[in-house]
Amino acid sequence: MYRNTDINASLLVWFSVDVCVSVTLKTPLLRRSNVLKTYEALARHFDKNPTHRDRFPNFSSKNKPILAKGSHTPLKGDLHSAQYFHGRYLTDPVNRDGLGGISERHPELDIPLQTMSEDHPQLQLTEKPGVDVALELIRSYPQRSITYIALGPLTNLACMMQKGGDIIRERIGRIVCMGGALDVPGNTSPVAEFNFFADPFAVKDVLLSLEPHSGLPLDRFLLLPLDITTPHELPFQAYTDQIDPSFHSTAVPSSASEKSPLVHFTSSFLERTREIMLSFGKDAMELHDIAAVWCAIENPPGCELSPSWKARSKIFDIERTGELTRGMLVVDRREDESAYSPGANRAEIQAEMDKKNIKHGIWESSALPAQVETEEDTKVKPKCPGVLCITETPGADVLLSFLFRRVWGVEVTAK
Repeated sequence: MYRNTDINASLLVWFSVDVCVSVTLKTPLLRRSNVLKTYEALARHFDKNPTHRDRFPNFSSKNKPILAKGSHTPLKGDLHSAQYFHGRYLTDPVNRDGLGGISERHPELDIPLQTMSEDHPQLQLTEKPGVDVALELIRSYPQRSITYIALGPLTNLACMMQKGGDIIRERIGRIVCMGGALDVPGNTSPVAEFNFFADPFAVKDVLLSLEPHSGLPLDRFLLLPLDITTPHELPFQAYTDQIDPSFHSTAVPSSASEKSPLVHFTSSFLERTREIMLSFGKDAMELHDIAAVWCAIENPPGCELSPSWKARSKIFDIERTGELTRGMLVVDRREDESAYSPGANRAEIQAEMDKKNIKHGIWESSALPAQVETEEDTKVKPKCPGVLCITETPGADVLLSFLFRRVWGVEVTAK
């Protein structure tokens, strides 16, 4: 299943995945039009380049993905959205498309509103709740054959667990989730990643249940936090060099007459993304969602992790109500061999290790963890099993090469 939330990144791999793309769970209603815009752009592209269809196996009328509505609010608390990045789709009547305002800059990409309710040649549009659609699909496909990819808040998955937890525990093949920040700063607050910040109560219900046999099957769950996704980037200079030499920013909008429909579409929504990333001091888009989709493609259900992929179990809890720390993952380091001594400067330790050619993992240090004296609890509290977190991938350059090849048909050799 493919869940669409952070569409600025995930549209790039919408049709080029090999996992079963059977349902797309939507949150704001107007975001449905973004999916239809993507299909329309590809239809135009295939009219001009029919041989390119082979790269997009899920653009088909034989096995239509289902486009359903997801949860509109978190399990508890106020609604939060990444308006600063995706466009002010909740408050601005003009620039509320969730794609950085392409409706204003590129009206040629708009689709008539009535098509949102018409029969679509490649999509099943339904008014059924996405939770129900997802559970039906998990029931109907062979046991443990479906991969569920969560690219946004875990609200829908939490609702699915409440409504059909036994079905998921018995039948889901694998769940791949992009979310959280363990040992790196957050991207929405100093300590929290957006997806977990938006609904920390769902994270608690889904991943950290202390009720025996009531939570997710964590042996089939893979988490990709910011720690591993952030280093995977699409440098905009590489996009200009390899895909669209005329790509610039909203100051110089993409022109449909100068390039293929697919390149015009991707350049149109990347224009604003580039400006936002430059305001953060980086001329590249971080491939958080795409890294998670890549992980799902490379690691199908029922298999061990593919070569060059590594994971380790991490024990953490999540802050749900803190004024400053909502969505923060509180890692239990008391029994963690990768912990640092109290007061140690992690950057300095890593630099010294590099000087001495001491091998270390992405979050690890060979420095001995300090022995911390803790008071014994009067009552023994049940421990939540650790969550498997991806700690190594084949590399950022390998993902970039994969992305260029699968989406745009451009061969770029990984370094």
